[in-house]
Amino acid sequence: MSASLDIRLKRANKVYHEGEVLAGVVVIVSKDTVQHQGISLTMEGLVNLQLSSKSVGVFEAFYNSVKPIQLITSNIEVVKPGKVPGGKTEIPFEFPLHTKGNKVLYDTYHGVFVNIQYTLRCDMKRSLLAKDLSKTCEFMVHCQPQKSKLQPTPVDFNITPETLQNARERSFLPKFLIRGHLDVTNCVISQPLTGELVVQSSDVAIKSIELQLVRVETCGCAEGYARDATEIQNIQIAEGDVCHSLPIPIYMVFPRLFTCPTLETTNFKIEFEVNVVIVFHDDHLITENFPLKLCRV
Repeated sequence: MSASLDIRLKRANKVYHEGEVLAGVVVIVSKDTVQHQGISLTMEGLVNLQLSSKSVGVFEAFYNSVKPIQLITSNIEVVKPGKVPGGKTEIPFEFPLHTKGNKVLYDTYHGVFVNIQYTLRCDMKRSLLAKDLSKTCEFMVHCQPQKSKLQPTPVDFNITPETLQNARERSFLPKFLIRGHLDVTNCVISQPLTGELVVQSSDVAIKSIELQLVRVETCGCAEGYARDATEIQNIQIAEGDVCHSLPIPIYMVFPRLFTCPTLETTNFKIEFEVNVVIVFHDDHLITENFPLKLCRV
């Protein structure tokens, strides 16, 4: 006798804000009557921190502060022990998204070393002979938008051999001049990053021009911090030796889940940067880095 358990939320996009009500139904489908010892729902919001392999062993004291940080937790009994009739049964539920004390809900975020995740788990306890049923579903939380108006902060850039910081031997570098601008560096997360790039001159043929979005995750405590930068996405904006003095548009959409508003807390930090990468035909790379501040409005 098999029975299946499912959780269906009322909102198709599964996005909620603090103070709202998480509503949906628990769906039980079975051919025959199902005997159970109670059906419960658990809502949980956790921040999971992880050390990169290069940092393990550096901070032994760190392991105490790497425990998951609980943002919200709540448990309700949906149905008392008894029987569920055969067929399809839907049991409605509601959870208010309220935190206890001075805790705040952070945006859902899936990173490499920092993960902020909100889950809803339904458990159906059964007798010794039958297997307990469990179903988990994730829902997204968006923090409340900031009230203040965003001041646009455009950035102009010039890339020449002289502006490069980590160049070993400048005398061997080819001559080039690349100009451009980013329209904003404090970005609204729901709007694309835009700008323009112009290759004014270059002695060496260009192979590719790329935009690289990078997450910078810092985990730590009083003993020290582990800071790791990893790539989220890489978009090619030009292929081959582009025409000189031709404006090339810069356009990048921030991916959902893998980005969130820039966040700084006592145990961790999530920041974002964008790199403009120029690849020459001899596979030499030059990179210009721009820190970004993401927010919701």
